[in-house]
Formats: sequence, structure tokens, C-alpha cells
Amino acid sequence: MSNVTLNVQGMSCNHCVKSVEGALESVGAKGTVDLASGTVKVEYDEQKVTVDQVKHAIEDQGYDVV
Repeated sequence: MSNVTLNVQGMSCNHCVKSVEGALESVGAKGTVDLASGTVKVEYDEQKVTVDQVKHAIEDQGYDVV
């Protein structure tokens, strides 16, 4: 398993947390959102999903990965 921490802009509430976590689960990753720092710690299997797929899943929810 691999880990990456992404800076994500636009998250502000528990709905945002659920949206991001759900999007990550849909691509086979697991995420922990920290609203205060605007980060998402992502755990994923690099043989099943890429970092780009993770980023796109988050961006598809309307957030910006920077």
C-alpha cells in the first residue's frame, strides 16, 4: 500500500468530508480528511489505482487538488 497527502481546496464541512471519502472509495482508495489543514491523507494500492485517478476522483466532486 502507498500513501500520499494531497492539499485540497474548497472543503469546509462534514458533507465535503463524506463527498471526498466516498469518491476515494469509488476508485479503491481510502482517505482521511483534515478540514482544518485542507489536506487528505490517501492510502491506495498502486497496482490498482494511480495518484492521478485519486486526484480526478476528488476533482470530480468539485474540489481543487493543488
